Amino acid sequence: MSNEGRQVVIPGQILGETSALHPGRGTYVENRKIYAERLGVLNIQDKFVHIIPLRGRYDPIVGDFVIGVVEEASTSNWMVDINAPYPALLHVKEVPWEIEFADTEKYLNTGDTILAKVLSIDESKKLQITLKDRNLFKLKDGHLIEFEPSVYRRIMGKKYSMIENIQKYTRCRIKVGKNGRIWIDGDPEEIEKVLAAITMIEREAITFGLTSRIEEFLKKDAKDVR
Repeated sequence: MSNEGRQVVIPGQILGETSALHPGRGTYVENRKIYAERLGVLNIQDKFVHIIPLRGRYDPIVGDFVIGVVEEASTSNWMVDINAPYPALLHVKEVPWEIEFADTEKYLNTGDTILAKVLSIDESKKLQITLKDRNLFKLKDGHLIEFEPSVYRRIMGKKYSMIENIQKYTRCRIKVGKNGRIWIDGDPEEIEKVLAAITMIEREAITFGLTSRIEEFLKKDAKDVR
């Protein structure tokens, strides 16, 4: 994954051409050129162009599963961006590896992505997260996007029906964090379908019959599903 920095773009701004890049979230295409659909921060990953909206941050709750990006490694811990107002601390005692003193960078380094859980929040809003669970781990490669945390339940669906349909019809590996982040790994064409589905869910979150509409959309041109 790569990030082109925090360049703010405006609606209608040209971001590139479809011959070299894939249109992602917050963009549209006209005459083979990719334009910004909204005000936000330019983010390019694996040739996908996204615009991350300028909005509020995630309000963490103990026990939430979150997707974090390592900001800094020190001798005994890591500082991790979990899309909250403040970075979260991950201590060496909260990872599944036996780490020698000052060897933290050998396991997690700046830019690495992890699926973690919020462990504690103290009175001064200091956050701690953990990787000590069999369902928590480092996310290798893949594609990271952001969404409005308020639509998390709609993305997951009743009894996980929505996210299971998205995975079934695209055959992508997907992890969803309550902090407004999704990690996706799969073929570029299938990733585009996941991005389109997430955008539809955000736009139509308060409407009825959304799960059925998303399933119909995903069925179009879907590869054989068993």
